[in-house]
Amino acid sequence: MRVVTDFPHRVECHDPVWIPMADGIELNARLWLPEGAEQAPVPAILEYIPYRLRDGSARRDAMHHHYFAGHGYASIRVDIRGSGDSGGVLTDEYLEEELVDGEVILRWLADQPWCDGNVGMIGISWGGFNGLQLAARRPPELKAVVSVCSTDDRYADDVHYMGGCLLGDNLSWASTMFAYNSLPPDPSIVGDRWREMWRERLEGSGLWLATWLAHPHRDAYWQHGSICENFSRVEVPVLAVSGWADGYSNSVKRLVEHLPGRCKGLIGPWSHKYPHLGEPGPAIGFLQECLRWWGQYLKGQDHDVEADPVLREWMQESMPPTTRYGCRPGRWVMEPSWPSPNIQPWQLPLAPGRLCLDGVPPDQESTLTVQSPLTCGLFAGKWCSYAAGPDLAHDQREEDGGALIFETPRLEETLEIMGAPTVTLSLAADRPVAMVAVRLSDVAPDDKATRVTYGLLNLTHRDSHEAPSPLEPGRRYRVQVQLNDIAQVFPRGHRLRLSLSTSYWPLAWPSPEHVRLSLFDRESALELPVRPRRAEDAHIAFGDPEAAPSIEATTLETGHHNWYVHRDLAEDASTLEVVNDNGRMRLEDSGLEVGVCAVERYQSRDDDFDSLSGEARWERSLSRGDWAVRTVTRTVLTSDAKSFHLHATLDAYEGERRVYSRNWDLSLPRKLL
Repeated sequence: MRVVTDFPHRVECHDPVWIPMADGIELNARLWLPEGAEQAPVPAILEYIPYRLRDGSARRDAMHHHYFAGHGYASIRVDIRGSGDSGGVLTDEYLEEELVDGEVILRWLADQPWCDGNVGMIGISWGGFNGLQLAARRPPELKAVVSVCSTDDRYADDVHYMGGCLLGDNLSWASTMFAYNSLPPDPSIVGDRWREMWRERLEGSGLWLATWLAHPHRDAYWQHGSICENFSRVEVPVLAVSGWADGYSNSVKRLVEHLPGRCKGLIGPWSHKYPHLGEPGPAIGFLQECLRWWGQYLKGQDHDVEADPVLREWMQESMPPTTRYGCRPGRWVMEPSWPSPNIQPWQLPLAPGRLCLDGVPPDQESTLTVQSPLTCGLFAGKWCSYAAGPDLAHDQREEDGGALIFETPRLEETLEIMGAPTVTLSLAADRPVAMVAVRLSDVAPDDKATRVTYGLLNLTHRDSHEAPSPLEPGRRYRVQVQLNDIAQVFPRGHRLRLSLSTSYWPLAWPSPEHVRLSLFDRESALELPVRPRRAEDAHIAFGDPEAAPSIEATTLETGHHNWYVHRDLAEDASTLEVVNDNGRMRLEDSGLEVGVCAVERYQSRDDDFDSLSGEARWERSLSRGDWAVRTVTRTVLTSDAKSFHLHATLDAYEGERRVYSRNWDLSLPRKLL
């Protein structure tokens, strides 16, 4: 990445900035302002997230917001109510209170003497979500949005549930926010009231996982903030961005297709990161793309944004399977409209062990069965890759040993797909609650299998996420499973493999008991979105990544990040252990020393469904001089056939003295999960 230090405008950083809310609470912000903006007002760009601008996102914030300010924008980063140094208590994601506060912030920005009244929003993940959600409320000040790694559908396409299945990331993400919310504000910013504000958070933030488990179906809780409930509400231009290793790539095409205003989609090979920091690479000059967007829709300049294709995607070349990639070879492709007339469906009927390339189903129907071991899924990686490894899917051959597989002969010609493969299955289950995991893999001549995409379906949700119903054991059903969107090349001489399993743990929480699925092949098929190569693709290119300098930081203790699979053969126990130790560093601008360490463990024993356990333990610390605080949070989720059991602990320390401790023990009904 090129670090830019010479900008068209000199930049002033104002910190802290306080924004008053209607109820008297003040939100903390950091503002980067082009010199002279008070005399010549400029548009404002808002990033509005809970990740603690003082110590959590400080280094990234400086890279982005100084860059935008250097190019003539008032760029501001605001901590959501109850996070960082902002007042109040944060009790859940995307609350009405958060969005009302967001509207107040937008009005406040537009009223400042250095702002010309035009405001844009940018954000990744949470900030991408609330950019879309605020746009749907139509505040007059908001004129454009850049939404990265976000979704239009909080139930069907977020970190909590997938195809009606409970995701392991639901526990992981809840534990992440449990730890964030346990931290106090900085005494150097809020003064002596930091202890009072800290205690309010410790006592009031709550256990978000319990709320999410209490809503296993698509109800009003998830409909709130899901702009897919009424796409027509979003009229401002939206640049929607994600990556194939991210968990939110599916929403980009839906936004392009359904938003009534101008919407452009961009999908690269990246994980859950901004594209100029993108891993796997190649990273791109994303901040330059943002400047084109802001210039077009906040300043009224012509940057040829309207001429861009509605979709630019990275067509990935075939790669051997591994849990991390430094770079994904491929090329940029484009589509001028979506759905695209350039995409043609290709149906491959299922036959015993085969995907039928000729499109002809078998003459006679066969009944095939599968009952997967609980360990099928240990090498699935994470629903959403945050670190781009080692959290990607491993070689699928071991997983395929517990699955029902269908495979093509070696391809005689190279095949390229772009879109969401779908699988139609005619099946029956021997239990009232069952799930199916479907994987599409690229099998090389040496038999190594790289997972290309996958999908999940809780079969009780076969007709509806709002009102699921139990299966009638033995009854035949016809269901469709949509796999995640992808753009992928399958080379000549490779094979396509479709794998079906009845578990995918710990990526998804398994059914309450062992299940045997019977599959009737003659009415089952894989449909691929086939896209031929197009000469127009050669015209798609991006600049090299660049950003402003980050905040200087000194490493005090090195970290450690890895995934481990442990097998205890004597006890027939299997454990996936995820270690994410960021070590400890000092931020030189504030003198804050920051430590973060998280360890997650997902366990099962034999085929004992009551043995399932997910545990996440976080330790976070902040210190400066004589001031030192530390919090330890632990969340454990187990289950039996009827209930989920949730145990959590929170301990907070000032120095070596524990100043707060709390335990939670809850049971929640499974409700067809």
